[in-house]
Amino acid sequence: MTIIIGVVFGVLLIVLYRLFVTPRRVDAWVSEHFEASAYNLPPREQLDPGRPGPPPSAELSRERRAVAEAAWNGDWNAAARYVREAGEDWDERWTRLELLQHVALEDDAWLDTWRAAEPGDCDAATLCASVTVHRAWAIRGSGYAHEVMTSDMNRFRAMLPEAIELARQAALMDPANPGPWVVMVTAARGAQYGRAQFKPLWEGLVARAPHHYEGHWQALQYWCAKWFGSDRRMMRFARQAVRNAPVGSPLAGIYLHALDELTDRPGAVALPITPLTRSLLKRIAASFDSVAPDDERLPVLRHLLAHYMLRTMMYAPALEQFRAIGPWCGAQPWRSHENPVTAFEAARGVAAKLSGASPAPAPQAHVTEG
Repeated sequence: MTIIIGVVFGVLLIVLYRLFVTPRRVDAWVSEHFEASAYNLPPREQLDPGRPGPPPSAELSRERRAVAEAAWNGDWNAAARYVREAGEDWDERWTRLELLQHVALEDDAWLDTWRAAEPGDCDAATLCASVTVHRAWAIRGSGYAHEVMTSDMNRFRAMLPEAIELARQAALMDPANPGPWVVMVTAARGAQYGRAQFKPLWEGLVARAPHHYEGHWQALQYWCAKWFGSDRRMMRFARQAVRNAPVGSPLAGIYLHALDELTDRPGAVALPITPLTRSLLKRIAASFDSVAPDDERLPVLRHLLAHYMLRTMMYAPALEQFRAIGPWCGAQPWRSHENPVTAFEAARGVAAKLSGASPAPAPQAHVTEG
């Protein structure tokens, strides 16, 4: 018994040391001695808090700008072609619809013309339904229900059945297209759909696109504790996404959004620092290696992955994520700090110091004899 008590006490001392002594020492080292370039990281002066990752290519930016300008000038055909050219790459098709959604939220006259010209077009009808959902959410805002004015909440709830009906009609126009089902899954929580009502919407979506990223993100919101689920249901859903993520997809990153919801909200619970959590984070990191480097969802996810690896004391893997991130720090969790650059730099420094990585030796000054 004495031996067991001694072992337990020793483990407790190690934990307390890591929790209270080590952080203070590391913080002092980071502020006084950390040189990012010595760890193959961009130096602080290159850090950019304006973006989570590199901007899209010039070609992609030109294409998007041309589609937006054509639509605002009344050419809905360019928008229709832009969506259809994605074919059955449903994630890409949804990304293109999201761009058109932003265009329509500024001016939707072209969308009305498109719907009038092609009343049976699924993409046009889906876009109309999605715009309606986003206009409803703009009225409601992002606050908790008790923070929203009654008049705004009533307008919000009145618009969502219309959006869901528009999406149902769109689904009949192209039964294979998951887009309308993404809209319905998105609107379901605001429309106060119970689990029995939500289930067929989710099943309809995954029957058409079992790994749809946006669809999973919206379903995660439904299953979180502040809507119609619980922490347990949400985390179970997120773990399933990791297990089901196909090669080349960032779908495993849904788990990171679940951790964010779990730990960074009023009354949040502690991050589960368990072998399972660490195993899942390692699996997510490995899955990201197969995602196209120019996937615009990837940088945001890498920031969260680095953050949660740090919080679970996975310092060496976190350092690798910071190296993959590069100089960009305009993402959560750093963006929630008063100075994102300072927060990002401190996190990189902790990862470097505690990873066990050896810094590169400082270059030697060469003295020339005169």
